[in-house]
Amino acid sequence: MLFTALLFMILAVQAQDTQLENAVALLDKAQTVKDYQDLSARFTQAGNAQQTNWLPYYYAALCNAKIGFLLQDDGERIEPFSNEGESNAKQARELLRAGGNKKDLAELYTVMSMIYRTRVFINPMTYGRKYGPTSQQYLDKALELDPDNPRALYVQAWVKYYTPKMWGGDKDKAKTLLESALQKLAAQKAGGVEPHWGKTESEALLAKTGSKQ
Repeated sequence: MLFTALLFMILAVQAQDTQLENAVALLDKAQTVKDYQDLSARFTQAGNAQQTNWLPYYYAALCNAKIGFLLQDDGERIEPFSNEGESNAKQARELLRAGGNKKDLAELYTVMSMIYRTRVFINPMTYGRKYGPTSQQYLDKALELDPDNPRALYVQAWVKYYTPKMWGGDKDKAKTLLESALQKLAAQKAGGVEPHWGKTESEALLAKTGSKQ
């Protein structure tokens, strides 16, 4: 009986790992708001099933951040996704506090920076002064913990590119950061469940700088 119970537990864990890996593979191909909505629900369900793994909640937060970026010109639709993403990220952070390392926290803080950036999109005049600095604080934390994190470098480049020059924007610096991010991404494993996104986003923004990688 004990052996049978252990076998079922092992099989259940393996099935959960496979489901997470399949969801991450779909995330690599996601493009639309609906794609990210469906995956957010899927990752949240996986997190509720596993309970001790921070990655499903991290990916759910990323999906909601991505939705916010897709809707940045339609601020009235962003708030529920921003709120859900913040909730997902806080769940991931609670799990990381038990045994997370600097690199994992850097990944999460990068996404949290994106989530608070989506709050700015809701109403830049109203929320910019409050959530812009919060977004930057999380990005600074991510880069402090892991200066070579390519996803943090991408978000830093995004901020440099889209911030007006009078407020610290620098398109040349953005280009340099994107080139660095892509070099580091090329050295990372491109599959599996560990965070590896950023190549498509970095290439798209780099193209806007007039450079080709």
